[in-house]
Amino acid sequence: MSFIPITIEETLKRGWDELDVIFVTGDAYIDHPAFGVPLLARWLELHGFRVGIIPQPDWRSKEAFTILGRPRLFFAVSAGAMDSMVAHYTPARKLRHDDAYTPGNRHGARPNRATIIYTSRLKEAYKNAPVVIGGIEASLRRFAHYDFWEDRVRRSVLFDAKADLLIYGMGERPLLELAVRLRKGEAFGEITNVRGTAFIAREKDIAPVFGAAPHPAFGHPLPWGEGLGMRG
Repeated sequence: MSFIPITIEETLKRGWDELDVIFVTGDAYIDHPAFGVPLLARWLELHGFRVGIIPQPDWRSKEAFTILGRPRLFFAVSAGAMDSMVAHYTPARKLRHDDAYTPGNRHGARPNRATIIYTSRLKEAYKNAPVVIGGIEASLRRFAHYDFWEDRVRRSVLFDAKADLLIYGMGERPLLELAVRLRKGEAFGEITNVRGTAFIAREKDIAPVFGAAPHPAFGHPLPWGEGLGMRG
């Protein structure tokens, strides 16, 4: 079994001129079940999708996020197997000096709040490309939440990342359903009933979605009438 492509050369070697889904992760690419992104990439590959991975891109510019081009369906972003803030700081808010998910145990290969930064760079590079966020960092921040590092309540990461969809939990079933429905021609913005997902919607538009429940970012309606649509 060959590795998942991480360069355009490896993509072309497979005879592909375009990828369906491109994963962006804060971890190194280790093709092992302990690493969620490669596991999900293999899962989609098993179902006939062309997938690639951009591991630990340099977040200081958008160029590192364009090495595989624009995907046909969507980008899938994860901060990695560990929350990026936990990876960087101790409970005493002291800076760590190593990272178990980086070659050589090297610290500093991912940014703080990687989910937000990665999504921002992707939107800078490909303004209209759909971005799906997931993993432990996004899952635990899908609601308004207390942020230990800033000692304040932050709104849902969806608002700060400006991602198009959040998949929470293990994610393999909703990720596959999303990819299959997009492959069949459904518009990304119309897919609002996948279990295990959250999305930003105007409050008036949430109620008609079967099974969706409104979750205003801070427990009360937002002044511009937006909230989270949650399909659990």
